[in-house]
Amino acid sequence: QEQLVESGGGSVQAGGSLRLSCTASRDAYTNNCLGWFRQFPGKEREGVASIYTGHGVTFYADSVKGRFTISRDNDKNTIYLQMNSLRPEDTAMYYCAADFLCDPEIAVAGVGRWGRGTQVTVSS
Repeated sequence: QEQLVESGGGSVQAGGSLRLSCTASRDAYTNNCLGWFRQFPGKEREGVASIYTGHGVTFYADSVKGRFTISRDNDKNTIYLQMNSLRPEDTAMYYCAADFLCDPEIAVAGVGRWGRGTQVTVSS
């Protein structure tokens, strides 16, 4: 049984918006750090945004601050990533993740669970 299931990726023109969703199992969601990472072709995954589902504190990578917003819906065990003002350089595979440390670094190390990923493509 998949514990993290992403949806919402797709193709959009530069300046457009997309919203990603990640629905988690109750075990993965409750009082845990969840977030989004992305991976460019040939590159390692990097942190985008994270949220602690208990009290809602959030962290963002500098590259997305002011453009992306992470949020949660505790009734649905779901987190979201609203992506506005998208740029071609945001094109990547986006992964939902859980179990890592919620801090400004949004580090890949320590991620215990991954979703399968959803592709985001931004054309110029």
